[in-house]
Amino acid sequence: MPDDHSPELIFQGRVIRVEREDVTLTNGTTTTIEAVRHRGSVVIIARPAPGHLVLIRQYRPVIRRWIWELPAGSLDAGETPGTAVVRECEEEIGLTPRRVTLLASWYPTPGFCDELMHFYLCEDLVAPTGPVARDDDEQIEPATVSFDALREMIADGRVVDMKTVVGLTLVR
Repeated sequence: MPDDHSPELIFQGRVIRVEREDVTLTNGTTTTIEAVRHRGSVVIIARPAPGHLVLIRQYRPVIRRWIWELPAGSLDAGETPGTAVVRECEEEIGLTPRRVTLLASWYPTPGFCDELMHFYLCEDLVAPTGPVARDDDEQIEPATVSFDALREMIADGRVVDMKTVVGLTLVR
């Protein structure tokens, strides 16, 4: 879709900005869209041992509940996904991955948001060499679970986060 007009800034937040703009579609129709702009994020598939993953239990104020999910986080301004995944792994689960493999990158909601999620397998996890700073707005409890336990958590509704369900399909 070609960019025809400069976007109008509707909202600028800490993590996202919302823009409105007129665009011309490939069929020649002009329409107005609202787009959520996001720097991108990383999803951490931390595997401390064969057949196990690290999940976090985190309070999500937007949905007003605690959920189990794969650790993840937004890229900082100018940060590469490869750098962000190590930083986020340390912040969210308190471990540094010595081996990091990009598995896939997908847009979770391309109908209104340009966020690109990068799924990384993080292995050979060790204690960080320095202090780790957690974000002040996060309440996180990490736990190691087996693949079978995670499948049960998805089936019984304890996992309601789509990136976690997708992430499980990427590893064995």
